[in-house]
Amino acid sequence: MSFAGDQAAAVAPAPPAPDRFTGFAAIDWSGAVGMRQPGIAIAFCEVGNDAPRRVRPGHVWSRGEVLDWIAGEMPAGTLVGLDLGPSLPFADRGAFFPGWDESPADARGLWALVDRICAGDAHLSATSFVDHPQAARHFRRHGNRPGDLFGAGRGRLRVTEEAQREQGLNPYSNLNLVGAAQVGKSSLTGMRVLHRLGGAVPVWPFDPDPGAGSLLVEIYTSLAAIAAGRARGRTKMRTVEALNAALAAPAIASRPHPGEGPIDDHGSDAILTAAWLRRAAPTPTPWRPATLDRHLAQTEGWTFGVV
Repeated sequence: MSFAGDQAAAVAPAPPAPDRFTGFAAIDWSGAVGMRQPGIAIAFCEVGNDAPRRVRPGHVWSRGEVLDWIAGEMPAGTLVGLDLGPSLPFADRGAFFPGWDESPADARGLWALVDRICAGDAHLSATSFVDHPQAARHFRRHGNRPGDLFGAGRGRLRVTEEAQREQGLNPYSNLNLVGAAQVGKSSLTGMRVLHRLGGAVPVWPFDPDPGAGSLLVEIYTSLAAIAAGRARGRTKMRTVEALNAALAAPAIASRPHPGEGPIDDHGSDAILTAAWLRRAAPTPTPWRPATLDRHLAQTEGWTFGVV
C-alpha cells in the first residue's frame, strides 16, 4: 500500500491481499490515572472462526505492558486495532493548536510533542500536556474550565469523526477531557505509546502498509457491535450470552465464547472487535475511505471501518 501524489487528492491505495494477516487483535484502551488499568483489555484470534480469546485473562494491564506486548510479544502478521483517537483535529483550522508556535505539522510530530512534554509523567499518563499553558487553551478540562480556544458545543472533530456521525455513531472530540464519555485522555496516552513504538509496528494510514508483518489501525468498537446487529446506543455487552449472540451474527461468523453470565464490557468489546477485524480486513472497502486524502492520512488519520 502506498500513497501517490503530493497534493491532497483522494488516496486510493491497493487494499492488502485477502490473506495478508494471520492474526487479529483488538485493544480496549484507558487513559485513567494510575499504574494499572482495569479498563484495558486485549483479545486475539487467528484466521478461521474460533472465538477470540483474552490475552492474559485476569491480568490488570499497565500501558507500558501493552506497549511491550505490541512491540515484542504480539504474533507476527497481526492486524491490531487500538480503541483510541491517535490524533487531534487539524483540517478544520489548518493546525492542531492554532496560534501556538510549537504546533506540529503532522501526527508523528504531535506524538513526539506529547511524549516530550509528558516525559516526567509516570505510567505513560498525559497530565503535563493538558496542564501545559499553551495546550490547555484548546481543551475542555474538569471544573468547567473550557480553554478559550476549545470552541463551542461538543468541540472540534476530525474528518473521520464527522464521517462517524454520518454513519450514525456518536463521536466525542479528542479535545474534551470531561465526562464519562470523554476520550481525550485515552487519545493522549495512546499517542505516547505510538511515539514509543518508534515505527516498530506501522500505523495505518499515517504509514503505508509495508505488505508484510503486523499493522496497527484505529478502531471504534461500536462499529463492530453495530455490524453484529447491536442497536446504536446499546452496543455494550455485559453477559456472555449477549456477546455470543453478536459473535454468531453473519457479519462476524465466530464460534461462541466459553462461559455464561456476566462479563465486563471492556473484554466483550475487545473480543467482538477482534472477530470483526478478522472479517473486515480481507475486504477492500475499509481500506479506501471516500474522503481520506494524503494530508489527512499524515495529520488526522482515519478510523478503520469508517467509510
